[in-house]
Amino acid sequence: MPTIKPISDLRNYGNVLDKVKEGSPVYLTRNGQGAYSIRDIRDEENFQRAEAMIQLLSELNAGIRSADEDGWVDETSVVEHIKNRRNEKR
Repeated sequence: MPTIKPISDLRNYGNVLDKVKEGSPVYLTRNGQGAYSIRDIRDEENFQRAEAMIQLLSELNAGIRSADEDGWVDETSVVEHIKNRRNEKR
């Protein structure tokens, strides 16, 4: 069951922070509406990793769709392109 507290409880923030545990954030309300959440740093790190993974998978899917529509590029062409780009920067 989630812990929900009015934001006014932050006057005693130590008591509120004691209720924050990994996998169990504390939700703060303002005028009876959800306003903020306080979560354990490990939960935040896990969330950021998951968000990065979703972004990566989305970009990979976009690349696959593009290759399916426009055609795949063979390895020789990719290597040649990289060498040309590297030579341009010198």
